[in-house]
Amino acid sequence: MKAIEIKQSRFELRLSKEEREFFERASLISGYKTFSSFVISALREQAKKIISDNEQILASQNDKEIFFNAILSNVEPSEKLKKASQKYLEHKSSK
Repeated sequence: MKAIEIKQSRFELRLSKEEREFFERASLISGYKTFSSFVISALREQAKKIISDNEQILASQNDKEIFFNAILSNVEPSEKLKKASQKYLEHKSSK
C-alpha cells in the first residue's frame, strides 16, 4: 500500500505579547488542543465568510445585469412567455 504524502508549508506571524495572550486565552476557552489549531480554525472560518460574501455580491451583480439587459433590450417575448402572461391575466381577471 502506498503512503499518502501531505505537503505542508510554514506560516510565520509576529504578535505582541498582549495579542498572543489574548488569542491563547480564546484558544483555551474554545477547547483547542494547540494554539496552531485554533489559529488555523479561526482563519479558515473567516476566509469562508469572506469568500461566501464575495460570491453572493458577484451573483447579485450578475443577476442585476441579466435583469436590466432583459428589460432594456428590444427583444420580442417568446411565445411561451406570451402564453404565460395571457394565462396570468385571464386568471387575475376571473377573481
